[in-house]
Amino acid sequence: MRFIFQGISAIFTYTNFRLILLTSIGFTNFSSGQNDHTRNSEKEIYNQIQFRHDNDFFLLSDRYYTSGLYLSYGKKLKKGLFKSGNEQLMFSIGQEIITPTNTKSNEINDLDRPYVGFMGIKSGWSFAENSTNIEVDLLLGFAGKASGAGGFQRFYHNTFVVADAPKWVGEMNNSFHANLYVRYVYEWQIAPNPFSIHLAVNPEIAIGTRDIYFNPEIITYFGRRNSLASSIAYNRIGPTNREIFFSFRFGYRFVGHNALLEGNALGDNSIFLVTPNKTVLYGGFDFKHRFGQNNYWFGYRINSSESKNTELHKYIILSYARNF
Repeated sequence: MRFIFQGISAIFTYTNFRLILLTSIGFTNFSSGQNDHTRNSEKEIYNQIQFRHDNDFFLLSDRYYTSGLYLSYGKKLKKGLFKSGNEQLMFSIGQEIITPTNTKSNEINDLDRPYVGFMGIKSGWSFAENSTNIEVDLLLGFAGKASGAGGFQRFYHNTFVVADAPKWVGEMNNSFHANLYVRYVYEWQIAPNPFSIHLAVNPEIAIGTRDIYFNPEIITYFGRRNSLASSIAYNRIGPTNREIFFSFRFGYRFVGHNALLEGNALGDNSIFLVTPNKTVLYGGFDFKHRFGQNNYWFGYRINSSESKNTELHKYIILSYARNF
């Protein structure tokens, strides 16, 4: 198991370096190569592989949702359920690491939330038109020591950070989870390119043993962007038309159950669990750039406290995707 997580760490370390390098190359060539751009914009692609890393370390923090590693594969369908096309399948594997604020204490009484990791696989289907997008995802995975999160974080701190690793005292028990997520988007175009403005509403419902919530969200987009059905704003696979834009989002989550705080919805006898807040506010900023077959994404998220004794939390998203 240790060698598996060493491999994952190496992949994402390389990916972050490549992301920075390719972003620099993309901006250097942003104003040149118009003929190549014209040829690329006519090319259809049907596959995508994406690397994503979330971390709060870049914001000088190390608590709560402190790290996420994800590897995804997306496929645009030539023939789907609807004749109009624009359907995609997505498969991903990911690991999340979640810790309390005081990671140096061996006493559970000093913790503001439990240690927990999650390792899961997600499969999804989505269908997009010019102004609407529907996405359905199924998540299966394990929380607890079976996720490997505690062992991976200790290895990472001891090997690369050269600092005391979190204690992982009172870690949640192993628990299998199955969850369904349904998301709907409706979008309006306020102004056209070259500096377009879009406004979108994006409600989401989750039900299962890990998450139960209703999450309405509002997003505004500014910059050069394709229509919804072919834009990286919604991770659509297809044309390679250049896009470069930023967005702001605000969401309000009504929480029915959060298993990473209070345990499995079907029952959990972990030694330390806490009750989640019934509502959570969050906001975010995203910058996305498509250059040829390369997609770049920088994101910033800030969430209000998830439980009584915790505080707000911020983290960064870094992602690179290659279309082929």
